[in-house]
Amino acid sequence: MLLHILLFVGVLVTSEGLESLVPASQQTEIETLAHTKGTRNVNTTWSLRRTNLRKLSDRARYVASSCKEIQSIYGEQEDGLYYLTTANGMRYQTFCDMTTAGGGWTLVASVHENFIQGKCTVGDRWSSQQGNNANLPDGERNWSNRNTFGVAESATSDDFKNPGYYDIIAEDMSVWHVPNNFPLEHWKLGAILRYHTNNHFLSLYKGNLLNLFKQYPVRYNIGSCSQRGPAIPIVYDHGDKKSTAYFYGPNSRAEFEPGFITFRAINNERAAMAICSGVKPTGCHTEHYCIGGGGYFPQSSRQCGDFTAFDWGGGASASKAMIEAAVLLFYR
Repeated sequence: MLLHILLFVGVLVTSEGLESLVPASQQTEIETLAHTKGTRNVNTTWSLRRTNLRKLSDRARYVASSCKEIQSIYGEQEDGLYYLTTANGMRYQTFCDMTTAGGGWTLVASVHENFIQGKCTVGDRWSSQQGNNANLPDGERNWSNRNTFGVAESATSDDFKNPGYYDIIAEDMSVWHVPNNFPLEHWKLGAILRYHTNNHFLSLYKGNLLNLFKQYPVRYNIGSCSQRGPAIPIVYDHGDKKSTAYFYGPNSRAEFEPGFITFRAINNERAAMAICSGVKPTGCHTEHYCIGGGGYFPQSSRQCGDFTAFDWGGGASASKAMIEAAVLLFYR
């Protein structure tokens, strides 16, 4: 009987609303407090927006070609959006990491998989949007050209490449793996991995990835998987070798060494990938843990795409966290 009474009271509260149990005088007080709190939150939001706009307006006056220059010339120490100028006078906006390992890191690109089941379809700008095509082994060629696309603020929800990719003369790289669709202000905190090089390797390739990939072009059916580009050791800012390895399947972990960035990796069928980010291949099934690159995979069209064969199945698949994280590339 008691249970029936409690259920009946619960129905009354649900159907008539909690307001019916609160005296009218208290309802008015609650409504006033809610309105005041809501107004305060709106005012705080607008105040923050105005502050950010003022910061961006101030930063728009800077003249620099990289975040490192902004830090050095203007003393900026805060992560966020800044404006840069190319050698030809083009102005563009990008994200600067001013705090990691001394700061001065410029976001120049992001590789984002918008649809893992789509194999070299629209949106796969870092491999091919023309399908698995033997006549286009180098696909879109965006690793080795001056095409630009996307905007910095949306770098975790779409592919991104700015003029800094080919214009900045840098020495090192930083890489962040950030969950898809994360807002810019939470990228650093939300990243599943963050790491950088510190041996100035880009100086060997005229200061950027454009020149590196021109030196290591896609040439399908030439050589073997052992003839890959350089493997550069990394320093971890978030994560470590063990966590890097476990973002990939057990089959993949058996044929790579974590703690590196490797360029122009070749697989068993002699198809080319662009970057193995976080690992150095010791085997030949690089399509399961390397990204981007060519537009032709002779074994199967399932291997084509910006995140190649990350969803192969079984022990060869990458983790959901890795598949659903954009790869952000920085220079310094």
